[in-house]
Amino acid sequence: MTVLNAKNISIYFGGLKAVSNFNLQIEEGELIGLIGPNGAGKTTIFNMITGVYTPTEGEILFNTKKGTKNITGLKPYQITKRGLARTFQNIRLFKDLTVLDNVRIAFHFNVQYNPLQSILQTPAFYKEEEEITQKALDLLDIFNIRQKSQELAKNLPYGEQRKLEITRALATHPSLLFLDEPAAGMNPQETKDLMNLIEFIRSKFKLTILLIEHDMNLVMGICERIIVLNYGQTIAEGTPAEISKNPLVIKAYLGKEVGEDA
Repeated sequence: MTVLNAKNISIYFGGLKAVSNFNLQIEEGELIGLIGPNGAGKTTIFNMITGVYTPTEGEILFNTKKGTKNITGLKPYQITKRGLARTFQNIRLFKDLTVLDNVRIAFHFNVQYNPLQSILQTPAFYKEEEEITQKALDLLDIFNIRQKSQELAKNLPYGEQRKLEITRALATHPSLLFLDEPAAGMNPQETKDLMNLIEFIRSKFKLTILLIEHDMNLVMGICERIIVLNYGQTIAEGTPAEISKNPLVIKAYLGKEVGEDA
């Protein structure tokens, strides 16, 4: 089943066409890598699909529990409620809130009590808040950071902040997860642990995952399909083995043709 279908999406910033006629079809259960040199347009594509930017051209179709919906131009929170969650290249936690509260906030996307019940703090309000707290603790337990639930997010080691951001995204109950450079700033051991974590959450939560990443060991190690961008356009798509030998990809990264002397 096709989970997401971006059709010929483009975006202009002033007179610059940052992304040109980009197409992306993601099937349920896939783990896909989106790679390319700096400035290729990778994060811009993430931002268009997740509602941060509105495409100048094209449309984005997302398969939800209620059928396929056109999400082009929707706000980020509207897209998140439909089941598409993301993390960011620069970690975006509520750094002065506790680890637990960071995850609890994400669960509030789907609360059933109404504003009046919240103001009056009715039994229904308290009951659901207790359930949210327990769900958040259970999720932190899965990721082995429950013991730090009362610490401020800013006090976590860098790798655990990354883990917390992914945990918070999962609290919105996504079917499709976008990870924007999840290994940025990590050492080799943390990157290896992250690879295991991504494969674990894909299996545990039955997720479809699209990730941007510069660490080629990670991309080649876990992605089944890779899309390569350069100057806002797709230049190659295929398996890791195919991409690693593609002359257009080698030229984009190294600035020279295959076999050409430096």
